[in-house]
Amino acid sequence: MAETVLDLADVWLTLSGNAGAVDILKGITLSVAKSETLGLVGPSGSGKSSLLMLMGGLERASRGRVSALGHDMSALNEDGLARFRRGRMGVVFQSFHLIPTMTALENVAVPLELQGIPDAFERAHAELQSVGLGARGDHYPAQLSGGEQQRVALARAAAPRPALLLADEPTGNLDSANGTAIMDLLFALRDRHGSTLVMVTHAPELAVRCDRIIRLADGKIAGEGLA
Repeated sequence: MAETVLDLADVWLTLSGNAGAVDILKGITLSVAKSETLGLVGPSGSGKSSLLMLMGGLERASRGRVSALGHDMSALNEDGLARFRRGRMGVVFQSFHLIPTMTALENVAVPLELQGIPDAFERAHAELQSVGLGARGDHYPAQLSGGEQQRVALARAAAPRPALLLADEPTGNLDSANGTAIMDLLFALRDRHGSTLVMVTHAPELAVRCDRIIRLADGKIAGEGLA
């Protein structure tokens, strides 16, 4: 039996709004196996990104249990979650989240330095080369195209060689050609580092490349596969 990397048991996420408490996720139970690629699909507002954030410990469940890589994240405080994620998880967002005052190389290397990795800049340069940006390491985000910025974000996420890669609409801000290139790189990084990949996407052509697809609707699992 394959090792379980993520295990969610009866997970709820309730947030407070102007109209009172709103249930964003409602009783999600889901397991993800080691080396599996899972696609999360569904209409806007169905809870896909919220579920991904819970998996990464970037949002805390209101009820239920979220376990990642054998650790109960529900039992960790914010500092503990940050320490747990470091080196174990890589997250890629739709909007890149690069630090504008750092070069591409620094954006990838500095998180490695914070982990105490001695060859941070050498490893960062190698990751930039792997995404086709070996010659752009001294450029700042404002000097890079959207596709190039997302490549830097991919390199940053993959550089720690994480066991788990989480991607939230990684092609959402890109045109079709750049989006396809980014997905090819993301799957290549997954294979090179042996990572488990969980990806939120609206694009059916990307979802079908996953080993398994979970459909969400109204904060619940509505089924598997594309509708």
